Amino acid sequence: MILVDSSVWIDYFRGVSTPQTDHLDLLLGTDHLAIGDIILTEVLQGFARQQDFDQALEHLGALTLVEIGGRDIAVQAAANFRRLRALGVTPRKTIDTLIATRCIESGYPLLFSDRDFEPFVERLGLVSAMTA
Repeated sequence: MILVDSSVWIDYFRGVSTPQTDHLDLLLGTDHLAIGDIILTEVLQGFARQQDFDQALEHLGALTLVEIGGRDIAVQAAANFRRLRALGVTPRKTIDTLIATRCIESGYPLLFSDRDFEPFVERLGLVSAMTA
């Protein structure tokens, strides 16, 4: 199962062609895709029109939903943040730290275009869906 980050979904819904959105296009309609609960929130909150919100919710609601947080993930995300900071890299967003940690702990490749995930790939073993 591949978790798709909001950075890819936002480009996809805006019609922006990137290697990541092209890869998403290939995966749509398979049972290999998942969306995180907080990723769903990030994506849906960006729609100004109710019609667009409803349409996106219909499509995204068909995906497997992964709960990102919980106590164990919260504690491990804090440890991962501290580990990266000790290596000289301070993650910019707590949400990205939680998403990366859920993927690392659950063995999910992450499809992303947000550079903030790169330190998790390079130093903590997050698997990029573009290279998996």
